[in-house]
Amino acid sequence: MKSGTIIRYCLIGSLICSLFFHIGIAQFHDEFDQPTIDEWRFFTGDGNATIDFVQSNGYATIIVDATRDKRNIWWALIQRTVSDDLDLNILQNPDHELRIEALIRVSHAPRRVNLHAHTQKTTDFHTHLMEFDIPDTVHWHTISMTTENFDAETGDIVNAQLALMDWGLGKYSVDVDYFKVYVVDVNNAEPDKGEQVLYPPPRLSPEMFTNKVPVSQNGMIDLAYPDVNYKDWYAADMSGKIPVLTVSETQFVILRWDLESFKGKSVSGPGLLELTTHSLQRAETDIHEFGKIRVVEILEGDSAWERDSITLNSLLQDQPIDRVFNTQMVVDAEVSETPASTTRITIPRPVLQRMVDGKTKGLAIRPLGAINAVFYAKEHINGNKCAVLYLHTKDIN
Repeated sequence: MKSGTIIRYCLIGSLICSLFFHIGIAQFHDEFDQPTIDEWRFFTGDGNATIDFVQSNGYATIIVDATRDKRNIWWALIQRTVSDDLDLNILQNPDHELRIEALIRVSHAPRRVNLHAHTQKTTDFHTHLMEFDIPDTVHWHTISMTTENFDAETGDIVNAQLALMDWGLGKYSVDVDYFKVYVVDVNNAEPDKGEQVLYPPPRLSPEMFTNKVPVSQNGMIDLAYPDVNYKDWYAADMSGKIPVLTVSETQFVILRWDLESFKGKSVSGPGLLELTTHSLQRAETDIHEFGKIRVVEILEGDSAWERDSITLNSLLQDQPIDRVFNTQMVVDAEVSETPASTTRITIPRPVLQRMVDGKTKGLAIRPLGAINAVFYAKEHINGNKCAVLYLHTKDIN
């Protein structure tokens, strides 16, 4: 063999080793191009949604039908045992972790999915889980999650999964071009891919933020009375009539902010929505996710609505309600019960970015189960207890 050829082979070998060292070896890799996908499990929970997982055209598709569901707290997932394809001994080295990666396309957007890894020893199923915000239905998106202190050793059963949850009461799908699980050296691995959203959301406080933005318009809409304006909605107490906003079985609170000063900037990290409680009525119950409030994005409709004239029908502008309001929540939250106390809700970075960019028109608060949650309106005492948004921004380079 000539010396030049030897050198070329050495260089190629060095490159291959370098790639394995930096990105890890794809020890489990399914491109969904085999005759069957029998080893995959798929199932749903917390509702009446159904799931199917089918393969065609070189990729697989998760198909969810939630049309018979009632409360939209369902979840659906695909799962595969991958431990037989992994060298779990490597994970005993603290510098090595598990990485899950998938290439996906969604039927509805914006929507979130999550990746998750666990073993038969796992008791906290919120660990080693990451959500991803998928902004469109047109493009394929690569998402990946790297574990932190993943506890697995030879003989353990390692499962990896992709899930969608609370997307709405319709029919939905996620195409999966490939799914792989491999071990990486965290000191040399490339960054994870995709718009990550921490779950559970991190706890934040107003003191952490540089920007505090009081709500510019707040109002109410009513599913039972779609042509009624609630500008004079109030709560009566010994001091008189207090302007308030109520979330109830048929009533939503809608909020929008003037974010013009942030146009062209990048939101850095999650933000915070702060609401001040006037009063709260709800039941003590063991029903899962019952009696919370659900924060959702307003995606379409009248973006310049005013409190004095807004109704459900004027907001919708003849569009379907599940197109105007994102049917997947931003977050579900417990309401602080004490009068004049604050409820602080973490808002993910991509939602805030859409608000700054004008793609999301504002936020709506709707009930999740039976609840009457009453918050102070902007019109009360110069707005000193109104809804407030906290966020960080930076200039785009």
